[in-house]
Formats: sequence, structure tokens, C-alpha cells
Amino acid sequence: MAGVIKGIGVDLLDLARFEAHLLATPALIERLFHPEERTQATRRLAASFAAKEALVKALGGPTGLSWSELKVWRNTEGQPFLAAEGKSAGTLAQAGIDKIHLSISHDGGMLIAYLIAEGADSA
Repeated sequence: MAGVIKGIGVDLLDLARFEAHLLATPALIERLFHPEERTQATRRLAASFAAKEALVKALGGPTGLSWSELKVWRNTEGQPFLAAEGKSAGTLAQAGIDKIHLSISHDGGMLIAYLIAEGADSA
């Protein structure tokens, strides 16, 4: 059975502005990032944040998602992936999403995350 697109999300982020927000409000790190992400460099945190924002847009809102249960990680080739744990994983399953495609790029102080949420055809 072929997968179908359940949602598409994109987020564009100004890296300098993001870094300023983190410096001004350090508590954001615990609120917005998975424990395994929290020690990463600012650019990686920005990529993670943008990916999570893209997921929210793909779903049509943040209901049922906890930012700290969402983790962006990369394989040995650097390809990014987004994984969900806890209630957030349940929210994705309830939405029929079983695969997430993620692309992240940055240039000139800007970063973009593009996400496609895929699930089984319900027809």
C-alpha cells in the first residue's frame, strides 16, 4: 500500500534572532528541546526548532505535541530525521503519520526546514 502525504510544513528562521532569544531566555532550552538535543551548538538547536515548527504546520497546530518529546537527529551521512516519543508519538499515530521526511538547509544567516508527513492510504 502506497503512502500518502498527510501534511507539509516549512519554517524559515533568522539564526541571529534565534540565538538572541536563547541568550535572553535560557529556560527555552529545556522547554523546546529533547534532553539529547540540549548540549548541541546553536545552529543545530535552530535546525531542530525549525523542524519542529514545520511539523506543527504540517499537522495544522501544536495540539498533542510536547517539544521536549520531539528530537531531531542525523545519521552518519548527516541526513536529518525527526523522532517523537511519549504522547507526541501517540499524536502522530492518531493523525495517521508513520513516516516523516525532513530537509534542513542554511545560508547567509537564514535556516529553512521542510517537512513532509506521510501515512498509509486510508481509502
